[in-house]
Amino acid sequence: MTNSNWISKWMEPQDSSPLVAWRIVFGLLIFLEGAGAIATGWVRRTLVEPDFTFSFLDFPWLQPLPGYGMYYYFGVMALFGLGVMLGYRYRIAIAGYTILWAGAYFMQKSHYNNHYYLLLLLLILMNLVPAHRSFSLDVQQGRVSKSLTCPKWCTGIFVAELAIVFFYAAVAKMYPDWLAGRPVEIWMSRRADWPIIGPILSSEFGKWSLVYGGLFYDLLVIPMLLWRPTRVFASLLSVFFHGFNSAVFHIGIFPYLMMGALVLFYPPNAVRKRFFPKRPEADLSLVEHPRKMPMVLSSFIAVWIMFQIALPLRHWLIEGDVHWTEEGHRLSWHMMTRSKSGRASFTVKNPDTGIVVRIRNSNYLTDDQQRAMATRPDCIWQYAQVLEAAWQDSGWAKVEVYTSSYASLNGRKMQRFIDPKVNLAAEEWVWFGHKDWVMPLLEDQEAFPDQ
Repeated sequence: MTNSNWISKWMEPQDSSPLVAWRIVFGLLIFLEGAGAIATGWVRRTLVEPDFTFSFLDFPWLQPLPGYGMYYYFGVMALFGLGVMLGYRYRIAIAGYTILWAGAYFMQKSHYNNHYYLLLLLLILMNLVPAHRSFSLDVQQGRVSKSLTCPKWCTGIFVAELAIVFFYAAVAKMYPDWLAGRPVEIWMSRRADWPIIGPILSSEFGKWSLVYGGLFYDLLVIPMLLWRPTRVFASLLSVFFHGFNSAVFHIGIFPYLMMGALVLFYPPNAVRKRFFPKRPEADLSLVEHPRKMPMVLSSFIAVWIMFQIALPLRHWLIEGDVHWTEEGHRLSWHMMTRSKSGRASFTVKNPDTGIVVRIRNSNYLTDDQQRAMATRPDCIWQYAQVLEAAWQDSGWAKVEVYTSSYASLNGRKMQRFIDPKVNLAAEEWVWFGHKDWVMPLLEDQEAFPDQ
């Protein structure tokens, strides 16, 4: 089928029930994400208590609002989420949530999560679709005209995005440590004392079930959902899989987002009968639809899909183990594929006087920030820049910053992580490529952490 035929197919009308159901579930969950971040103390721990946050390197100026500002910030987000769910001033609500979530996402990396990135992508896509043209307050109050249909691309773009995500999640698990069960064994050993299921999770059966069950689920779930004979089984499997992840790993709204997204894979009429039984069936023969997608929209979708396919591949062009160096790890769907711990101490040196001062990290960082920083080279580098600026403000004309840093990947012995001889304050950040001051990963028999 030619490109023009594909575009024409995506422009065909369909009953919009799956899109409307998705909007309602999505809106509810992003409301809970905004309100829950306040209620659980996440906002306080992550954005209020720290003196500064490890923002993405592209956004060094992006820091939390002072005082109670971040509580109001997330409160407004929650209200926007309700607007999306109810279809109330939908365009304003979805755009507002997208902007605020992007700010919160790029503002801090201490609690980085692939699911936060996925939520940002889904929010962007929700700005494109007319999800408020039915079963919404916008229709009831006359702000938009009612429509029972939408072009097929309005649901197809979400299916395409999820297909990319799960494919790369499967590819990310095809590496020796995962296939050997190393990270899973560490995670499950911490849950061995759980009543009833603890001994099962920590057993050999539990370990290998999670190792290969997770791999094959990620690899096959989207094709199984797309194929009618396996769709119901794949849906039941998804509910179990994501429910299990929610109960065991406590990963926020992501499992429920994926359960809600199941409506995007079912025939529109089936979704309408199940969730909107009083809604009339759309007569598609009466709907006129353009054969061509607007150039701006088709170009955006094409660039979007190509970018989503290309971005997770970038770490293959950088030397070293991505799970160790972190170079290209973010935004690549390496979802829960490794267990990593570390520790890092810092010293500042005045090269003019020779004075060396050992830094107490707790004077600058919260406990959460210290744990996150110790295993991530970019955060270690950022912290070095913070220390340099702080000691320059104290009167030192020149400042050198060194770290004694050790890390462990997937149960290996602690080993040198960052070169202790490198003055990190003088290092320029390498945006794409390997940082020479990140030490190579050694196997257990090669690692000598005290040297």
